[in-house]
Amino acid sequence: MKKHITLFLSLFLIVGVALAQNKGDVQKARTIPVAEIPVDPNVKVGKLSNGLTYYIRNNGKPEDKVELRLAVNAGSIMETERQLGLAHFMEHMNFNGTKNFQKNDLVDYLQSIGVKFGADLNAYTSFDETVYILPIPSDDPEKLEKGFQIIEDWAHNTTLSEEAIDGERGVVLEELRLRLGAEERMQRETLPKIMYGSRYADRLPIGTKENLENFSYDDVRDYYKTWYRPELMAVVAVGDLDVATMEQKIKDHFGKIPATTNGKTREDYQLPNHEETFIAIASDPEAAFSRVNVMYKDRKNAQPTITVDDYREGLVRNLFSQLINNRLGELRNSANPPFVFGFSFYGGTFARTKNAYQSIAQTSAEGQLDGLKALLMENERVKRFGFQQGELDRAKKSIIARLEKAYNDRDKVESGRIVGQYVNNYLEQEPIPGIEWEYGTTKRLLDGITIKEISDLINVFIHNDNRVITLTGPEKEGLTQVTENQVLALIKEVESADIKPYEDEAVRESLIEKLPAAGTIVSTTKNDALGTTTMTLSNGATVTIKKTDFKNDEVLFQAFSHGGTSLYSDEEIKATSLANGGITQAGIGGLSLTDMSKFMSGKIANVSPFLSNAAENFRGSAAPKDLEVLFQMVHLYFTDVNKDNEAYQSFVSKQKSFLGNLMANPNFYYQDKLGAKRNEGNPRYSGFPTPEKYDAADYDLAYKKFKERFADAGDFHFYFVGNVDEAQVAAFAKAYIASLPGLNSNESYIPTKFREKDAYEKFVVNRGADPKSSVSITWREETTYDDQKELAASALGEVLTIKLVEKLREEEGGVYGVGARGSLSKITFTDFDFSISFPCGPENVDKLVAAALAEVEKIKKEGVTPEDLAKVKETYLVARKEQVKTNRFWMSNLLNLDQEDRDPSYILDYEKRVNALTAEAIQKIAQEYLDENYFLAILMPEEK
Repeated sequence: MKKHITLFLSLFLIVGVALAQNKGDVQKARTIPVAEIPVDPNVKVGKLSNGLTYYIRNNGKPEDKVELRLAVNAGSIMETERQLGLAHFMEHMNFNGTKNFQKNDLVDYLQSIGVKFGADLNAYTSFDETVYILPIPSDDPEKLEKGFQIIEDWAHNTTLSEEAIDGERGVVLEELRLRLGAEERMQRETLPKIMYGSRYADRLPIGTKENLENFSYDDVRDYYKTWYRPELMAVVAVGDLDVATMEQKIKDHFGKIPATTNGKTREDYQLPNHEETFIAIASDPEAAFSRVNVMYKDRKNAQPTITVDDYREGLVRNLFSQLINNRLGELRNSANPPFVFGFSFYGGTFARTKNAYQSIAQTSAEGQLDGLKALLMENERVKRFGFQQGELDRAKKSIIARLEKAYNDRDKVESGRIVGQYVNNYLEQEPIPGIEWEYGTTKRLLDGITIKEISDLINVFIHNDNRVITLTGPEKEGLTQVTENQVLALIKEVESADIKPYEDEAVRESLIEKLPAAGTIVSTTKNDALGTTTMTLSNGATVTIKKTDFKNDEVLFQAFSHGGTSLYSDEEIKATSLANGGITQAGIGGLSLTDMSKFMSGKIANVSPFLSNAAENFRGSAAPKDLEVLFQMVHLYFTDVNKDNEAYQSFVSKQKSFLGNLMANPNFYYQDKLGAKRNEGNPRYSGFPTPEKYDAADYDLAYKKFKERFADAGDFHFYFVGNVDEAQVAAFAKAYIASLPGLNSNESYIPTKFREKDAYEKFVVNRGADPKSSVSITWREETTYDDQKELAASALGEVLTIKLVEKLREEEGGVYGVGARGSLSKITFTDFDFSISFPCGPENVDKLVAAALAEVEKIKKEGVTPEDLAKVKETYLVARKEQVKTNRFWMSNLLNLDQEDRDPSYILDYEKRVNALTAEAIQKIAQEYLDENYFLAILMPEEK
């Protein structure tokens, strides 16, 4: 299909040009139709007589599941002054009673079929839209019917009872409470300038506390009646079901909604132009990070991408972003980086009607002007000298490589990753041509895109009007705040600065300059039950392969060797823990990170070595075509990691900038104090990173220990999962892994000696100006291990979460979110860990802690209801059915089998273990471990 579409478009354009030339009439040539971007033939787009739009696509991954979306083309921008926050409040109300599902019945039903509230079932509200998310099984006609009934109810059957509205006020107010803090306060100062003169400046979706407390029942009912109309809605259904069945479901459920008569006009609210440069500077004592943002808003309204020419313009802008961001990435990795990170892009703003070019950076608290100057200078450098051909060639390779990967995997994409593009097509008119068209058309168009037209974009992007410069960051003693005059002076300084052209240095073509002498494969075994092949190499290393057909263009890679930092002395681990992260920042094989970025243009492969407490590790992935590059990187990380003090200091500089004001944030401060408290007496605990600790870190020792840890490849186990060719992996393994030193060290990790106190303790931290608290209740205990106990501990967390949501959120209205989690770990000792956590108002802490503990006691005394046990089992089984068809699942579980010395039945008998799980086993876990010896940690605001 791709070839036919591409050929058609090429002929269309050729004919158009010929007609214009033959007639010699420019005016007439303009009347020739412009080639439009087609709609993917795999999706059916339709419209009901009442105006509702629908999108349907059959997609078999994952099996037996359909992703449903209800998109409403209305959000907070449509609210009246009496309705501030009610677009978002209405979203909540759709989960609190409809014609066919009374309050809580909807969530209760969906949990019973394995759909988790929050993780699967969800919704969001923004300025211009509200979208509801519902995955539903497609292999059961009754469940499928109820799924469509649910989204129909959301569209026009919400009951909005007074009791339900009042019950949800507390939940939404708690969500608003969560957003309080430095970022929210600074946004209130900067948004009026960013969105100057527009309705967007005072229509944040969360609304205001005053209005959420005081709005009338009719206010929210009026919003629902006014904006939830069929001509402002789209239903999207993508999944493992035939198109005809899904289309009939949509017609049956949504065709009966009456068409609107005399409906209020849905306006597109504008973002006005302004001649001035607005400078918005906001600071806050609790701000953890410093940021700068330069925004150049377009003078004209945003236009949809409709034609092939529009698509080509988008490619040009995409290439511009890649080129400027490659340069900013080099600055980030320079000896004295001006920012922690920096990037530029052209795209949307808060206002749907306006796009902008933006350059953004995170800096140190003292380095905002330096970061801003770096952004302005790089834009100015492009303006004066443009980009260079070598930069463009690499960017084009990268674009094609990414599209090729997507094209190769076009029949293996999960429905959840497809459905969003159809929602965006309805709401934003984003094109949906399909990857076949996009891949073919991009390849055809890229060759004709020149360095000049990309470079010339800077003159369109940057202008003195419609410019907003925003600086946000901490407010503290000794820190002088940037002023508006300083920013204006900096703009003039950059405009007249002596700037040199960018120098594009070439990089060698080979990653490894001298190939090592290959090793051999000593033996090969197969595990038919797991579907794996394991090779033992001549140096002792082990390589396990699992070939799958889950993705066409994906190979996942991991490796480990027992030992890790557990083999370090107490002094060594404290001296190196922070420095370890900087080792790979120097690059490998004599190539810097910038060199590596250039070398990897057009290649899809990545490898990261890292040290954990119990192991030396690798993690990475590659497209099959670039698997040899992955092997080469692994080889170099063993043999030729660069040691570069300048690169390390660049890393330290960025880390210190990032951490400089972290403790001003109440949540980070709380976590720091909590970690220190729970690790009292632990000689190996190094605590939260700080700039001072980075200054004290020992790079030389860290590098030495890293080389020691990766000196013996012979006790590593390497895993490859995905579309792997066994013969190819064998050849690469002999060349790049078997050739590594094997020292027969066969090390193991040293078990952790420290244990947290198993006794009741209450720990309160007072921090922060806002009326918000955080609660954590934790039980930890050393125990014996078995698989069924681990499953029961996890299930206890799921059951308790259900009960806590019912009690603390739905009944008390005291929290927005609450969760419980239980686990059993085998490394480096068998550790039972169970926690309950939730944010809330300070005035409700004691009441909600008591309520949470009461739910624990209720399970201990009365056990788990059959209904709740069935919900948890169904959730596990539904999730497993999907997970087992992913490379990620098999990689993590194969690794886990070896790291924790488990039997393969741990994977293979999972469904049997879930079905064997009993209410009594869960109750027993609660009775045995959830005793009076818990650690209660509470974050409270500072006392005034």
